[in-house]
Amino acid sequence: MLVFSPLVGAQVAPTEAEKSAYVGLLAAAARGDAARIKALTAKGQNPDVRDRRSRTPLHVAAFGGHHDAMRALVAAGANPNALEADRYDIVTIAAVADQVATLKVALAVGCSPKNVTSRYDGTALIAAAHLGHAEVVRTLIRAGAPLDHVNNLGWTALIEAIVLGDGGPRHAETLKALVEAGANVNLADRNGQSPLALARTRKYAEMAAILERAGAR
Repeated sequence: MLVFSPLVGAQVAPTEAEKSAYVGLLAAAARGDAARIKALTAKGQNPDVRDRRSRTPLHVAAFGGHHDAMRALVAAGANPNALEADRYDIVTIAAVADQVATLKVALAVGCSPKNVTSRYDGTALIAAAHLGHAEVVRTLIRAGAPLDHVNNLGWTALIEAIVLGDGGPRHAETLKALVEAGANVNLADRNGQSPLALARTRKYAEMAAILERAGAR
């Protein structure tokens, strides 16, 4: 079944051509060169300089999974909650990429799991649930991500795991993590469809069973 995916084409990592054209802190971030970052910021370079898609060096480092560079940039004053052109922060970048280690660094340097991100006014938790990234979802839950945030499509993380998932083991595990954390199993979409009704309509038996055991109606 073909489903609408609000993440397709939304989050854009720097291309090889862009990275080769970078200079200064953007170039150092793309290489993961923490020593160069420290040297350049010590000379007064702006740690929040932007490229043509409004990515900061911190975004670039996060896309590359360069953890020492991420730490060096924030230590030099980079804004850990900065948003790029498509309104993604480093927590959401890591969440979409299913990079738990990078996510933990992003959280540790001060990026909030509560940020409203993307053109859909969502959160990193919603993005991760959509993709069935169960361990990312559990990490975000432990960090205090809002369980019942509703994006501008009218969907919570729990609903996205159903309507944009495939009903398979990854999305079922994601749903289970959300339910066990206390997500509202009866919060309906804007059409009045409950999560249980959505799961049953799609014949996602395991998901429906998880919701039923949690008291969904």
